[in-house]
Amino acid sequence: MGGRLTRVFRTFNVESRARREISKEKPTPAPRHPTTRLDELVDQSEIQEQIHRKDDRLLTLLKDVYVESRDLPVRVKDGGEHLPCKQEEKRLTKLGHLGDLDVKKVSKGKISIVEALTLLNNHKLHPEIWTAEKIAVEYSLELKDVNSLLEFFIPFTVQEFPKETKKAI
Repeated sequence: MGGRLTRVFRTFNVESRARREISKEKPTPAPRHPTTRLDELVDQSEIQEQIHRKDDRLLTLLKDVYVESRDLPVRVKDGGEHLPCKQEEKRLTKLGHLGDLDVKKVSKGKISIVEALTLLNNHKLHPEIWTAEKIAVEYSLELKDVNSLLEFFIPFTVQEFPKETKKAI
């Protein structure tokens, strides 16, 4: 309720208030101190003169410098050698029903979505056969990850209620 009230005051006569603000004369900025600008210009011109002036002593010293390199030229490799990189061990997945769209290889310690749903469903239907240890070995997972997966992720269940109890629900 308070929001409606504040909105009314905010939007009241907005156009005329905006026109009034726009039509006001803008304040003129205060003038700058005149000596500051002159000093800057003088300093800049002196600096520019020093930059462009040639120093004969430095030029003679620079002409006396001679650099001679005795290193052999570096040969560029053809690119046949590559730096070794850490390769992840991959395993083939238990393929689902999508065929070509399914993921074919997964890193060890990870599972695909199809595999996750399959192992959750198998554990739900046959918990004595599909234990956490068997799932960990079957899918190359760590036991603690499998235990937490089985504890916290539950596949959807569809429940159909008899027709006589639909009205009670």
